Amino acid sequence: MSKKIKKSDVVIYEPHYRGKVSFFASCLTMWKNIIASRYLIYQLFKRDFLFAYKRSFLSVGWFFISPLLGIISWVLMNATNILAPGDVGMPYPAYILISTSIWGLFMGFYQSASDSLYTGLPFILDIKCPQEILLVKQTAQHLAGFLLGFAITIAVLFIFQIRISWTIIFFPLAVLPLFFLGASIGLVAAIFRVVMPDLKRWLDFGMQLLMFVTPVIYSEKVESDLLQQIIKYNPLTYLVAGARDTLIRGSIEHLEEFLLSCIFSLAIFMLASRAMYLSEDKIIERMF
Repeated sequence: MSKKIKKSDVVIYEPHYRGKVSFFASCLTMWKNIIASRYLIYQLFKRDFLFAYKRSFLSVGWFFISPLLGIISWVLMNATNILAPGDVGMPYPAYILISTSIWGLFMGFYQSASDSLYTGLPFILDIKCPQEILLVKQTAQHLAGFLLGFAITIAVLFIFQIRISWTIIFFPLAVLPLFFLGASIGLVAAIFRVVMPDLKRWLDFGMQLLMFVTPVIYSEKVESDLLQQIIKYNPLTYLVAGARDTLIRGSIEHLEEFLLSCIFSLAIFMLASRAMYLSEDKIIERMF
């Protein structure tokens, strides 16, 4: 006896059907896709995370070595007076390690989103897989690497006798806006990568330059009037500083600007998610 098909199990596809779905309905659909595919996300994450370091001699040891190697050039430039970071309020090696770790987290969110479609293309060819599932998997893989390397950051703070504030428990919430902003730019980059590859290259270049107009390797109190204005209106200034403050200050110095930057990041992420939802099918068609 054949199994009776429920009406709720039937999916009807129409031309431009995604455009007929409201903004909030599309957000709800993407969230349901993530919840329904949580086991698949975990299996993909486990496969790719272990495979990435399976053939490496140091394996996950690179997560601990990379942060230390990354700050050597900045510390040397500071020691030779080539770099003038200003008063950062703590030993410079500790400051640069905290700041670059947070910045690396932001850039990882961007890269995870921009590479989500191409990284999962072989998987997309086999089954119909929503893009948000690939985004969550890529982001989880990046977060796992960050958490392992973050242990080095905490150790360095202890070495320099820098007190870690109890507000560190809010650190995951403080970096959430960085995910919204980084992923939203990454989703736009993923679209550009298919329809306008040259713009994707320019966007990648711009993201690299963005660090130099954000107080990551120097204090926000700089002498240049032009740079001060850029820093003042750069939302990343407050998002990076807010995450850093939850680790060591115990309170966010520019709380109002931080909250406004959070709202801005969330709004941009929702718009970028909507754009990806509407264009996902056409983008995948052009990838074949």
